[in-house]
Amino acid sequence: MSDFVLTCESAADRTREFFASRNIPVVCFHYEIDDVVYTDDLYQSITPDEFFAQIAAGAMPKTSQVSVGEYEEFWEPIVAEGKDVLHLTLSSGISGTYGSACVAAQMLADRYPQGGTVRVIDSLAASSGFGLLLEYAADVRDSGASLDETAAWIEEHKLNLHHWFFSTDLSSYLRGGRISAASAIIGTALKICPLMTVDCEGRLSPREKIRTKKRAISEMAKTMLAHVQDGADYSGKCIMSHSACREDAEAVAALIEEQVPQLKGKIEINNIGALIGSHTGPGTVALFFMGDKRVD
Repeated sequence: MSDFVLTCESAADRTREFFASRNIPVVCFHYEIDDVVYTDDLYQSITPDEFFAQIAAGAMPKTSQVSVGEYEEFWEPIVAEGKDVLHLTLSSGISGTYGSACVAAQMLADRYPQGGTVRVIDSLAASSGFGLLLEYAADVRDSGASLDETAAWIEEHKLNLHHWFFSTDLSSYLRGGRISAASAIIGTALKICPLMTVDCEGRLSPREKIRTKKRAISEMAKTMLAHVQDGADYSGKCIMSHSACREDAEAVAALIEEQVPQLKGKIEINNIGALIGSHTGPGTVALFFMGDKRVD
């Protein structure tokens, strides 16, 4: 039995059942639509289809990170009992939550000098890529590894976690400043689906402009084969997420399962959560796997 508690944030985009089964407590982000603040509660209070339908109809969600006070409230019962915490945050290249978590961890250390400690790790990951890194971390923890050993494994391997995604709807990327207005106009007119990744600093990075969704689906599978550990013989885990376009995700998954037959289980397809989905909007398909180290 591990002697520490592994925790994370709602932007990890796995199901409530996953977090419960792996004993990973989750602290939630927030988003705002029409001056009403909601909790990113893993779709307990709204369905994914309802959320993305609002965006498609013109809603423009604003997101807010977990505050220092919310982290303190989240961890304090654990620390007060003398238990240690290993916490993974959403990538610092996407959110400032890593800094807030570090401040809260230090405040609790000052308040409970004889209590448990909180170790904070910047995942440099997002969405179900963040969730897949957590799954591997939980596997290491459950093998009997200590907090230090689990943290060392995460730091050593987190840049092997690949994120690749494309979108058929560029409006939310434009609104968030991820692409220029000219790129959005041209992309929409020419049916361009930009292929993007998360770079070695955890930032969103456009890599290739692909015409038509059909080609983007094919190119995503090819990209995995180019980067995945052991190529077509990869026997690790692969998961996906999508924003109101499950059929597109299933098309990618079918190609990969055919080309990489030794995958560990069927490809799990998750919904992109409300925090990340506020920035992608509908139409995004994302793929995550362990591959060569991200170097740019």
